[in-house]
Amino acid sequence: MLIFVSLTVLIIDQVSKFLVKSNLAELESIPIIRNVFHLTYVNNTGAAFSLLQGKTSFFIVVTILALFFALYFYFKVDKEKVWLRLGIALALGGALGNLIDRLRFGKVIDFFDFRIWPVFNIADCAVVVGVILICWELLRMDLAERKNKG
Repeated sequence: MLIFVSLTVLIIDQVSKFLVKSNLAELESIPIIRNVFHLTYVNNTGAAFSLLQGKTSFFIVVTILALFFALYFYFKVDKEKVWLRLGIALALGGALGNLIDRLRFGKVIDFFDFRIWPVFNIADCAVVVGVILICWELLRMDLAERKNKG
């Protein structure tokens, strides 16, 4: 599951970024639903919400460490914990997608623009969904353990 999910996220992420970079100029925006959802090509040298702009080397190191931690954790988790393993695989694929951007371009290509939220990409979506699944499963496992003790 790890390789399939992570590679699927990575391929979709990189293809979508290639298409955006090939067909839009930086900061060009195409309204899909006017004033609600646009495709807007943005280069982001920071993290989520454009925090820590220009700290590319820092993000590369942190991402590599997170990838090693995720791989270690993935192989320690019981195979029956499918949702937890799926969350790790999604987060891993998303982290790899943005890491590739940082290594290739020194920045991350973002393009989903909901106008009320910072612009983001498919890798970001995978990381967020993956982390939500991880947290949900860890919480669920903790509650089940407490119930069994109790």
